Amino acid sequence: MKLDAALPPIHLKDVPALAKAAQEIGFDALWTQETQHDPFLPCALIAEHSSHLHFGTAVAVSFARSPANIAYTAWDLAAQSDGRFLLGLGTQVKAHIERRFGQAWPESVTGKLREQIQVIRAFWDCWQNGTKLNHRGEYYKITLMSPFFNAGPIEHPNIPIYIAGVNTGLAKLAGELCEGFHVHPFHSVRYLREVILPAIEEGAKKEKRKRKDVSVSVTAFAATTPEEINFARAQIAFYASTPSYRAVMALHGWSEVAEKLSAHAAKGEWAEMPMLISDEMLSEFCLTTEEGKLADELKKRYTGIADRLTLYTPFVPREKEEWWRRLAGHFQST
Repeated sequence: MKLDAALPPIHLKDVPALAKAAQEIGFDALWTQETQHDPFLPCALIAEHSSHLHFGTAVAVSFARSPANIAYTAWDLAAQSDGRFLLGLGTQVKAHIERRFGQAWPESVTGKLREQIQVIRAFWDCWQNGTKLNHRGEYYKITLMSPFFNAGPIEHPNIPIYIAGVNTGLAKLAGELCEGFHVHPFHSVRYLREVILPAIEEGAKKEKRKRKDVSVSVTAFAATTPEEINFARAQIAFYASTPSYRAVMALHGWSEVAEKLSAHAAKGEWAEMPMLISDEMLSEFCLTTEEGKLADELKKRYTGIADRLTLYTPFVPREKEEWWRRLAGHFQST
């Protein structure tokens, strides 16, 4: 199991120092997010200011972009970094795609994401091998690539694609045609074992692939202090209020609580929501333990599930630096 880190929402000028620190501490990869900032721009700086640290997007919102945009950017980052870039894509939810990005929400989420991935790879195949660009699908008709716009071959053309999801449709899709799957931080171990992993395996079997062909990257809630516990409880309440994530709560028989959380969120009653997350719920969705036991407990919780593990807590070098170093060292030594 590899230990990765999450880039905090910082400005680009601060990325070089953080990338150097992440590599020096010993993380295997550094993941960027699409929250307050663009997820791709920091990647160029991470590539420039590290030598062996992997890095990628967790995630870039795919439905906010054309496959061509994504293909060109990923190609350049793979070339710049000698193949260390990992392309992580996520669909986001309908409200954000329509009202934040101003794009149309597709009739089929898995159908459009499948096509986006197919088109991205068609661009890469065209540039690397000279294959004629000729994709004709439900969402995209991509047939034009003149020499002036051809990015040309690179040394490391096999860019891993990870997709993120909560429900089985995208997990199956990852099993079918992706190199990795980003597990949403709002999960329980039971949900991963009973729902997500079987779906990945089902998709993989359909294409005569194996589970090991898909790297499962888990972002996990973990808390060792009362402040961290309170933070985790609030974040879990927020995620549990999202209707499209309700299957996670339903598996544990907590659908009624999820509906109450959704009602509070619709009214902007954020302060009331954490109180609905009981200690039992917290223990399912967040690892709470002593600081000295964290590494062992994380491994115990996610062995056999996660190939890559990232804590929900973003990596900030000047905050708990020795703590991060000890944690990373524990994963490197086993």
